[in-house]
Amino acid sequence: MIARYLRARGVPDVDDVVGETFVRVVRHLDGFVGDEAAFRTWLYTIARHLVVDDVRRRDRRPSEATPDETLHALAPVGNAEDEAMASIGTASVRAALDALTEDQRDVILLRVLADLSIAEVAQVLGRREGAVKMLQSRGLATLRRTFPPEAVTP
Repeated sequence: MIARYLRARGVPDVDDVVGETFVRVVRHLDGFVGDEAAFRTWLYTIARHLVVDDVRRRDRRPSEATPDETLHALAPVGNAEDEAMASIGTASVRAALDALTEDQRDVILLRVLADLSIAEVAQVLGRREGAVKMLQSRGLATLRRTFPPEAVTP
């Protein structure tokens, strides 16, 4: 679940951040008090803090892009049609998420992918429940405008 949240946030090295999240969990487990829901909330809080730290670090030290030739040489060989269809869906979702503000994106991802409650998301983000509800409402409204009704299949 953490990995899906991190991928949706656009983290370049998901495995690294998942690993660091659990390293921090193990280091500070003796200080944790709460039930399963509180643990999940704590886990996503740690992961989100690592994402924010990574974004700040990358903004301070931009890296050079890898040349296309290098990427093509490393790319897996597979079914072009399947890969194209998957990338279209992924690109559409990524574009829709990019249309949201960072806070709206966090709320939507934590509610949908992590299946956290409003109260748990509020705790992860350090916001009031009313603010989380408003961010969710505005984020969903933006997503509704991004995808036409006929594009969504039941």
